[in-house]
Formats: sequence, structure tokens, C-alpha cells
Amino acid sequence: MFDFITQDKIPVGKAAEQVFGWMQDHMGWFFDALSNLMQTIIDSIEWLLQAPPPIVIIAIFVALTWLLQRSWKTCLLVFLGLLFILNQHYWAETTQSLTLVLAACIICMGIGVPIGIYAAHRPRVYHAISPVLDLMQTLPTFVYLIPAIIFFGLGMVPGLIATVIFVIPAPIRLTQLGIISTPEALLEAATAFGATPGQKLWKVELPYAFPQIMAGLNQTIMLSLSMVVIAAYVGADGLGVPVVRALGSVNTALGFESGFIIVVVAILLDRMLRVTRK
Repeated sequence: MFDFITQDKIPVGKAAEQVFGWMQDHMGWFFDALSNLMQTIIDSIEWLLQAPPPIVIIAIFVALTWLLQRSWKTCLLVFLGLLFILNQHYWAETTQSLTLVLAACIICMGIGVPIGIYAAHRPRVYHAISPVLDLMQTLPTFVYLIPAIIFFGLGMVPGLIATVIFVIPAPIRLTQLGIISTPEALLEAATAFGATPGQKLWKVELPYAFPQIMAGLNQTIMLSLSMVVIAAYVGADGLGVPVVRALGSVNTALGFESGFIIVVVAILLDRMLRVTRK
């Protein structure tokens, strides 16, 4: 009865293949330039994390934790956590994963926060991009790896691109939420004192939205870490490599070690960057 529905298949897959083929043929220069830029960012961050002795990087992380949290307990947690990673001989893999996470944070926050601010002041824009953001977070992450490999080959760059696509909705949504949550009384008071729209943004809206923006950064880091293992399938270095190796060889010890290190890194970064509104 309903054979006519299944008789002519809508060519979704073929259309996507044609689009990707056209982009590969006519936009190769753009993807090459983007790949070079991404690789430069990755190489720079990786050098900063791996060139100094590990104890220097540990001291920097502890000092940064003190500046952000002013808690000796959190500093001690970060110090012991990083020493544990060093003890388990996962320092190189951890710095490689941190490179991917930090590069994703730089790109996602650099793009996501301005978009979130703009969307907060333009409700129609937010309603228009909201379905796109939903699609970016609900589409299976492995699907992102296919065009990433086509356009950028294997390595850290396609892993970073797939991570950015999956992660960037978080800072956009949380920044938009923080800006629109600014009490109307504060905005009216700023207007009464003659503040310009730019002054209201920098002196009222952004300070009030800062905890939400930091929550967006926290989510960016956590979601980026969740992509570490998936990025390993396209040649990205880091903690995902031993996890994939353990899965392929059914190595319980290796899988538990590397997986536990990922959990430790996630806990440390979460405690370092946790911000609450006072």
C-alpha cells in the first residue's frame, strides 16, 4: 500500500557527497589555509606544555588555581593530581590532550562568546540559529569525522575541527543566557546615568554574565575531553590513543589506566575553573 513511499529514495547521502566533492574541488585553498592555522595553534600550545620540565608546568597550574580559586585545598588537589599523572607515565599523552582541549577552548570561546552576545541582543537571530546548535550537538560525533578526514586528512587538525563543531554550541548558549539574565533594573539604571550600549555591555551585562560565561568555558573543556577518545580514531594524539589501543587488544589494565587519567584531568580542570556568583 505504501510502496510508493519507499520506491523513490530521497538522495540525501548522494547530495551530501556531491556537496563535499564540490567543496573539496573548489575550496581546497581555504581548507589548506585553515589546516595550517589550526596546526600552528596546536604546535604552539603543545610546545608550551612540553618544552618546560613537568614540575614547571605543575607549578604554573597550581599558581593559576590559586589565582582563580584562592583555596589551598584546590591547589593541593591540582598538585597531587598532576603528580599522579606524572607517576603513571602519562604526562606526554596528557599534554597532547590538553593541547587539543586548550586549542578548542581558544577557538570556541573566541567565536562562541561574540555570537552569544549578538544573539542575546537579537532574539530573532538566536531563534534562527537554535535549531543549528541543536543539530551540532545531537548529530553523532563520528559523523563529523568523515568530512574532517576528507578536508584535513589525519592528525590533530581533523580531531580539533570535529571537537569545535561539537563543543561550540555550549559557549554560545550559556553566553546568551547570561546576557539576557541581566536584571532590567541594572540596565535601566545604566541608561539613566547616560551609559551607551557599549558601556552597558562592558560594565553591566558582561560582569553579570561572567559566571555563565565561565560555565560555558567549563562545559567547553568537559565536552572537549569527551572528544579525546573519538579524535584518536582520526590520528589525534593524546589520552585517547591508549584507550583505543586497549579496546583493540582487550587490555583491561591499559584501558583502566588511561580512562582514569582522563577522569583525573577532567576533575582538575573543573575544580580550577569553577566560578560561582557571589
